[in-house]
Amino acid sequence: MNHQIKVIQALASSLLEGGRGMQGTAFPQQPEKPLQLYEFEGSPFCRRVREVLTLLNLDYEVYPCPKGGQKYRKIVQEKGGKQQFPFLVDENSGVALYESQDIIHYLFQHYGKTGKTPQKFAHYPQLPVVALAGTLVNGARGIWINKKIIDRAAPAELLELWGFEASPFTRVVRATLAELELPFIYHNVAKERWQDMGPAVLRFKPGKYQALAGGKREKVMNVMGRDIQVPYLVDPNTGVKMFESAAIVKYLNKHYG
Repeated sequence: MNHQIKVIQALASSLLEGGRGMQGTAFPQQPEKPLQLYEFEGSPFCRRVREVLTLLNLDYEVYPCPKGGQKYRKIVQEKGGKQQFPFLVDENSGVALYESQDIIHYLFQHYGKTGKTPQKFAHYPQLPVVALAGTLVNGARGIWINKKIIDRAAPAELLELWGFEASPFTRVVRATLAELELPFIYHNVAKERWQDMGPAVLRFKPGKYQALAGGKREKVMNVMGRDIQVPYLVDPNTGVKMFESAAIVKYLNKHYG
């Protein structure tokens, strides 16, 4: 029941944002070296950036920096001179950026189709009232570190998570990863067209699901070995591959909590 409440809160948080972080291009311009994002799940400014990364359908590395975190906040301080989030590192260009709006402009310029920032992403309000409300509705999860794991070393290899920003089930898993300060590779699986809309078991288009030919989702289906369902977690440290947010959260807390 507790997990179901978390999912409902995460769904309400996504609805507050009007569905941002759900749709994305089927043919992303993925950089050669992965983007690195230092952030934490509960930050409304970090959420802005994650929504755009979903729209561009880019995969990237996440280094969680919850309040009280001991690992990656220090790295941000060393690389940028201050502990401010989000912080984006792009080794393809040698760029390191603070400020969500600057990061968003950079992402559209280098990895968007036109090189220009769409109007609705170009001028965010200075005070992110809606995103902040979404954080509160979501129980402020993903803001603070789980104090029981402060001295625990990071796993040898990055975990991998498939999802998209607005997915409530994925949001619950991301919050757990943030609180456990677990770095991971995030594979965006944005919805590419109207046929993708709806939950995996009840999409708007009836019948067997067919991904867009040549699109990113078609490639992801080959990874999952089945229809698209998120979240999907792969832990190369243990060989575990699993679906279902409740099972993933239980696994993460058991092995890393």
